[in-house]
Amino acid sequence: MDSRALIEEIRSLYGPGPVLLHRPLFQNGELEHLEACLNSGFVSSAGEMVTAFERLVAGFAGASFGVATVNGTAALQIALQVAGVRPGDEVITQPLTFVATCNAISHAGARPVFVDVDEDTMGMSPNALKTFLESHAERRNGQCFNRHSGRRIAACLPMHTLGLMCRIEEIAALCADWSIALVEDAAEALGSASGGRHAGTFGRLGIFSFNGNKIITTGGGGMIITDDAALAQRARHLTTTAKIPHAYEFVHDEIGYNYRLPNLNAALGCAQMAHLPEMLAAKADVAHRYRAFFAGQNAEFAAPRQGTTWNHWLCSALLKDLTDRNALLETLNAEGIQARPLWTLMGDLPMYAGCQSDGARMARFLVERVVSLPSSAPLAGSKGKPA
Repeated sequence: MDSRALIEEIRSLYGPGPVLLHRPLFQNGELEHLEACLNSGFVSSAGEMVTAFERLVAGFAGASFGVATVNGTAALQIALQVAGVRPGDEVITQPLTFVATCNAISHAGARPVFVDVDEDTMGMSPNALKTFLESHAERRNGQCFNRHSGRRIAACLPMHTLGLMCRIEEIAALCADWSIALVEDAAEALGSASGGRHAGTFGRLGIFSFNGNKIITTGGGGMIITDDAALAQRARHLTTTAKIPHAYEFVHDEIGYNYRLPNLNAALGCAQMAHLPEMLAAKADVAHRYRAFFAGQNAEFAAPRQGTTWNHWLCSALLKDLTDRNALLETLNAEGIQARPLWTLMGDLPMYAGCQSDGARMARFLVERVVSLPSSAPLAGSKGKPA
């Protein structure tokens, strides 16, 4: 791996000085939207910008409803709860993911179970899911239970890793066959699709994140999307402190959460959505540059599987081994170029070490070899600043 040539390639994209892994890009419109929000007097969780942002994102993804939240983790937790996950249940997920996936399962009172990922998508493997269910699960009265633990398997939570679409159609079919609710962690996948169908729309609910390092940002923020009006209403109710709508009375009918996205953040999101197609196109150009570079290297550039569209959130390379991975990480970061490995496997973290797993062989293979590279959209005239 010619690390010096890679540094030159990255510098040709982003110029001298520190290079962030993925920076927010602010262009024309953000200040105008923020000023309009400030002038309205509504800067917290009530306001027209929240409603507008929900409609923009849901419409872009082809979903009927959007419910904006303070962050992606909160969106995941509420999506699981409204999908029927209860304390003591289990949720099948993947060991290769950001910790928020498993934290949301825990916040919902459930316990994660880990099935392995595919090498090409880095997301949940339907073959691993099928093997796990046939080996450990049983159907009882229209529900799925884990014979090993005795707990109900209430949901399946795959994550579209780095924006690459996992084999979500096959996962959805397995979930339907085993009466398991499918919730998609599409936190990194705004702009990704499979067969023309957008990420987050294959299950009962899906979620996005708008953290500062995502495709678009609201500073923080997340969103639940669904085609089910009742689920959307339930999510909206729970995230708004379970307050019964009334002109002036404060009546709450259950324990809820103060998880709604502030209007001020939504104003930023509305402005960002106007530039989303432009950002996606610019990021595709960056990926094209990397793909051409790695064609001549002893490394493999991550690419979407056939029939899918990738948002190119984080461009990544698969190196030959852990030593090669670490050497590249050290070299790039020493040059002021942010490069990152994948996350520590969830089963290797102390709070999830005791969770049932199928061994995570492929997930470990990937963790030891993948390096994510600077992937911001270098738009002309942009005012990109660190989050």
